[in-house]
Amino acid sequence: MRTLAIAALQTSPVPHDLEAGWQRFADQVRTTRALFPHVQLVVVPELLLAAEGPLLRPAPADWMEHAAVTVPGPLTDRICALAVETGLWLVPGSLFERDPADGRVYNTAIAVSPQGVIAARYRKVFPWQPYEQTAPGHEFTVFEIPGTGRVGLAICYDGSFPETYRQLAWLGAEIVIQPTLTTTRDREMELVCARANAWTNQVYVVNVNAADPAGVGGSVVVDPEGIVRQQAGSGEEVLVDVLDLDAVTRVRRHGSAGLNRPWAQLARYGETVRLPMYGGTFRTPDWLREEEA
Repeated sequence: MRTLAIAALQTSPVPHDLEAGWQRFADQVRTTRALFPHVQLVVVPELLLAAEGPLLRPAPADWMEHAAVTVPGPLTDRICALAVETGLWLVPGSLFERDPADGRVYNTAIAVSPQGVIAARYRKVFPWQPYEQTAPGHEFTVFEIPGTGRVGLAICYDGSFPETYRQLAWLGAEIVIQPTLTTTRDREMELVCARANAWTNQVYVVNVNAADPAGVGGSVVVDPEGIVRQQAGSGEEVLVDVLDLDAVTRVRRHGSAGLNRPWAQLARYGETVRLPMYGGTFRTPDWLREEEA
């Protein structure tokens, strides 16, 4: 059985204090390790370490520039050291990342292995415009947890675009981890998207939002049939779950609720379906070709 034990920390940043925010994050990760020694991966909300403030307590105008870091750099070195110390996979929300080549700032999620290696870096493809000022990324990212499975990364508003999850699943993701910072009432729509993205792509969704007052909470774990396994309230919470990745294989092979097999149908004749929006057709993913062989 392939399983991944996760802890989604619905917490909040220390507004506009980068060092205090780091210390709080590190303490919470260490506490999670002590309380739940079986956990393998910890994820926290979007921009937690960028020390964003609540909606009605905005950051100084130049805060993004002030908080931006290089990847790799001193902050990611600290994250990597914490991963080694605790023996955990860490997805530390997202960071304001400055590209030294062109100076642009991206909203970037990373995944760090227990060996202290940055296993993946993902720049948010769909910033929440016109409110979010970061530059958009251009490609989707997955990474392997050896002996377990493949994980995709998404950030907050990315989940509102069906292309995000379809591409990650096409790349072989069985779980999508989605750090989020939602401060507004459209959280209800995001929860609809989380279930729809899980069901239509037959993946687990781990969407972790910030707690009150930084966000409105409602973090959620959804299984590959679109069923909500856990959902948080608005305050500080820890969602601990053990995800059975063999369930993804089962659902894709036998169908959601034993009925619906979208990937098999796309493989059957997707290449004949014209998609003018994308300038091509659907191409069967390599992982599905291997399963059918």
